[in-house]
Order: sequence, then structure tokens, then C-alpha cells
Amino acid sequence: MRKKEIAVITCAAWVIIVSLYMLLAQQFNLEIFCVLGFIGIFAVVALMEPRYVQPGYQRKKWYLIAAWIVIFGAIVTNNVMQTLL
Repeated sequence: MRKKEIAVITCAAWVIIVSLYMLLAQQFNLEIFCVLGFIGIFAVVALMEPRYVQPGYQRKKWYLIAAWIVIFGAIVTNNVMQTLL
């Protein structure tokens, strides 16, 4: 298997494990899910990054990271607005 395939399988497994744990505990919280998903994806991407060469898929990782940050920012903004109103 190549590194990209292992990374995709690892990220999918991480998100599935987090969601199953939350469902089994009957405490599904979107904020915690997004944070744990972001941490897992960022850890996998950081660990598979080569040292001296930057392949094309590594340049695209920032789009994924930016999307998670936007989603988390929207959730935090929503909670702040609910608290203030």
C-alpha cells in the first residue's frame, strides 16, 4: 500500500471510531466530533509529510485543514450567539 492509501484508511478509521464511541455513549456533540476529527486528520497529515520534498497532495492538505477550521469556527460562533441571545 502507498502512503496516501494508508492515510485515507487511517483518517476514515479515526472518524468512524470517534463517531461510534459518541453514539455508544449517547453523547453525540458536533463540536467535540469536529475537534477530534481535526486532530486526527492533522496528526496523520503531519506524520506522513516528507522532509525535503513537497508532493502535490501535500499542497492540497491546507484546503482540508482550512475547511475544518471554518466548520469549527461556525460552530463556535453559533454557540456564542446562542449564549448572548
